[in-house]
Amino acid sequence: MEIKTDLEIAQAADMKDIREIAASIGIDEKYLELYGNYKAKLVPELAKSKKDQPNGKLILVTATSPTPAGEGKTTTSIGLADALHRIGKKTMAALREPSMGPVFGIKGGAAGGGYAQVIPMEDINLHFTGDMHAIGAANNLIAACLDNSIIKGNKLNIDPRRVIWKRCVDMNDRQLRYLVDGLGGPVNGTPREDGFEITVASQIMAILCLAKDITDLKARIGRALVAYTYDDQPVTVSDLKVEGAATAILKDALKPNLVQTLEGTPVLIHGGPFANIAHGCNSVIATKTALKLADYVVTEAGFAADLGAEKFMDIKCRQTGLQPDACVLVTTVRSMKYQGGVAKDDLNNENVEAVKKGLPNLLRHLDNMQNNFNLPVLVAINKFPFDTEAEIAVIREECAKRGANVVLSDVWAHGGAGGEEMAKAIVELVEQKHETSYTYDLDLSIKEKIEAVAKKIYRADGVDYTSKAEKDIAKLEKLGFGNLAVCMAKTQYSFTDDPKKLCAPEGFRVTVTEAYVSAGAGFVVVKTGNIMTM
Repeated sequence: MEIKTDLEIAQAADMKDIREIAASIGIDEKYLELYGNYKAKLVPELAKSKKDQPNGKLILVTATSPTPAGEGKTTTSIGLADALHRIGKKTMAALREPSMGPVFGIKGGAAGGGYAQVIPMEDINLHFTGDMHAIGAANNLIAACLDNSIIKGNKLNIDPRRVIWKRCVDMNDRQLRYLVDGLGGPVNGTPREDGFEITVASQIMAILCLAKDITDLKARIGRALVAYTYDDQPVTVSDLKVEGAATAILKDALKPNLVQTLEGTPVLIHGGPFANIAHGCNSVIATKTALKLADYVVTEAGFAADLGAEKFMDIKCRQTGLQPDACVLVTTVRSMKYQGGVAKDDLNNENVEAVKKGLPNLLRHLDNMQNNFNLPVLVAINKFPFDTEAEIAVIREECAKRGANVVLSDVWAHGGAGGEEMAKAIVELVEQKHETSYTYDLDLSIKEKIEAVAKKIYRADGVDYTSKAEKDIAKLEKLGFGNLAVCMAKTQYSFTDDPKKLCAPEGFRVTVTEAYVSAGAGFVVVKTGNIMTM
């Protein structure tokens, strides 16, 4: 049998006009800004018109630690939305926008795969509706105005050695991580060390995804720190008086993007922070809009549950009042074997013992979602052709001991039809009564919050701090940022800060190397190990 590529499947799809997709979920055409026939932005008046509607059920999709075998979290999210749609539920998905860095890098696209895809896939994975570029332009406008302020008399007394606002680009470009700019004489700027980060790691991305409306967006941008003065006082975007200009650049990027799956299920794709170096969730505006339009909303958090799901709960939900009604934890038999020590080339061979060895990775993520956040959890095994009944039985048995149902998801090969068992199970699960909880209280010190995540989520024995990190944290608390949430920047491949330590390590410590505030986003970024923002 010929196996078609994702691109071939996407290009062969019979796409519906986006106005038809909008109508299917109750969106009047007057609330659409069309980007051709298959993409549209939703104007703010739509959310206002639906504000008295009750919310639908929110389903969070997360996963076990990523491996080269691929877990298929986005594919499962899309397939689940299609499956819910197939069984007669009014459903939407709310997902993140891909960054062109991973699209052209190792990870590839982020619009699903096989017969569980969002289309037009090529547009979504490349420029889409221009949101990424608008975020980069707003970020870089602030950087340009900051450097211009220094050269034009420096009325704000900015110390060029203490500029913390980086420029950004939506591409993996290691050559730009560290550089010296402003060369060429006085007319061309002030020479200083500088650097770029990838757009999805920029604070503007985080701000856009957490803002509730354009007024909130402007206020958040204004609060963002850009530098410190010669006498070590913070300088904000408001001090530069450019928050209005940056907000104007983002006025269209703030509107959620409506597209469709291969099966015509409506999807909002909006915002795209990474979960290893940022907070990893799609926009609050898109999630809340979807909840007013649909009875079931499927959303996902980036990478594994120790990163994206933790930040979804401790940052996004805490700031907005959102609460998931249930969680889907995606894994694969292949990934369990990889966590159990099997080489990538041997993952198609049956190896029950390796599944048993790798299973603690799944069980730790499951325990975190069930007992730390108090969520009802469904484990979904993303099915591959070489999985055996004996291997699957091991996962079923161990999850059952912990009160978690296990279903097979075959959405890559069969679309929504391959996810109906999953859809029926989640419809039952969302009716369970529960009160969600968080990893830490906000009134704890920054260090206490870091250690809560490290010990409760990662299961570290403790946390070590470099001298720079100690100084950073002391400074942030002195400036009044001690009551913010923490956004851990950590490798996605391990519970530790070492990407080579697989499965569920014990007896380790986490090293914090740096901390800085994203005041506009409302959290403190905590870097661990050798994590980079480009």
